[in-house]
Amino acid sequence: MRGASRASLAAATERLTAALSAGQGAGGTGAGGQAAGGEIGDELFAVTSLLDRDPGLCRALSDPSRDADARADLAQTLLRGKIADAALDQVTGLVSSRWSEPGDLADAAEQLAVLAIAATADAQDQLDELEDELFRFSRVVQGNPPLRAALSNQFVPADRRRELVRALVDGKVTATALRLMTQAAAQPRGRSLDASLETYAALAAGLRERLVAEVHVAVPLTDDQRSRLAAALVAHYGHDVHLNVVLDPQVVGGMSVRIGDELINGSVSSRLAELRRRLAS
Repeated sequence: MRGASRASLAAATERLTAALSAGQGAGGTGAGGQAAGGEIGDELFAVTSLLDRDPGLCRALSDPSRDADARADLAQTLLRGKIADAALDQVTGLVSSRWSEPGDLADAAEQLAVLAIAATADAQDQLDELEDELFRFSRVVQGNPPLRAALSNQFVPADRRRELVRALVDGKVTATALRLMTQAAAQPRGRSLDASLETYAALAAGLRERLVAEVHVAVPLTDDQRSRLAAALVAHYGHDVHLNVVLDPQVVGGMSVRIGDELINGSVSSRLAELRRRLAS
């Protein structure tokens, strides 16, 4: 996102965080806020689907030439009684904001949905587990082409794809992870399933303003090695870093680390490849 959309998304995220915090406070132990976060997330996903299916509606709700109150009234007329008031408040805030492109409105609704669900994991001290589960399942999907094809086949009804994910992981992952996994399969929004899972994991990491590092190694890291690597990355980037470690037979020695678009490659295989390139030039 750029310009107005980026600012609008930041404001929407603050509103959502405030609403979820208020819900946890009202719930005493936070149980009420956790339940509300899951419900808000599910309903914002439903709104995302509606906006994707009806581009005309998406344009009307994001049209900067229309008064913000008029856009809010339209959203409330369409959705009141169909989604909970807490979710409707978030949608009203979204459509009252300015968006650089109509599609940014749907993208923002999806991101808020993920954040609302991830916040329930954070409130239950399960955010690290959620990120790990999303990443591991994305690797499983990447490594199994028939499964990837089955879960990405748009000719298979969305409910059937949800059922397939549940059959694979229900009882093996947290409830919040299952929620996001089934959503990624049912509503890919033009992405592959593994790409959606990686996007959701990155958004979950953003709750704590931390980065995600994908680390490829030839042999498993010890706890001490993981701690030292995480500390080095934190010192370098100035942010907390969550490590996703991948055993990769192509890494002859050392490791490679990817954070966003940046690759730090210290493997023996990469150094040999560079040497071969120099010899050939």
